[in-house]
Amino acid sequence: MKNSSIVYFIVLFFLTSSCGGEEKPKDITWTQDQSSNLNKEWASSENYEINQFLERHKKWKMIETGTGLRYAIYKHGEGEIAVSGLNALVNFKITLLDGSLCYSSDSTGAETFLIDRSDVESGLQEGIKYMHVGDKAIFIIPSHLAHGLIGDRDKIPPLQTVIFDIELVDLIK
Repeated sequence: MKNSSIVYFIVLFFLTSSCGGEEKPKDITWTQDQSSNLNKEWASSENYEINQFLERHKKWKMIETGTGLRYAIYKHGEGEIAVSGLNALVNFKITLLDGSLCYSSDSTGAETFLIDRSDVESGLQEGIKYMHVGDKAIFIIPSHLAHGLIGDRDKIPPLQTVIFDIELVDLIK
């Protein structure tokens, strides 16, 4: 199903583009319903892939939120809970569903971001608020909560689910 969506975009691109001074392409009407249906098809396909991944990782007891974020806290700390407006200091590894490593604080060092007020993934912003200082968690973040249609233009491809293995090291006021 995912491949059919990609093929559909490619065919649509070639149908709507022209090579120089050749005849003008015919008007193509693209409706809001067609966009909505394509988006639903993509989300359904991505959800299926995430569920297949979780079938192979049954020991992860994931909780799914209303937005589609899945998370599991596998080590519980005893510090304060993360809330909006605090700076979160985190160690992390970011991988794709196929296991490809994208980023890791092992090579970059721990990073800090302002909860609910910075440009990190909205899925990360949501998930961090379930954590206490000292917690370690896994977040499975669907593309619409991660890097979306264009990826991060570096190591995360377009329309990819990302997995964060994350530790909340500290909260800074």
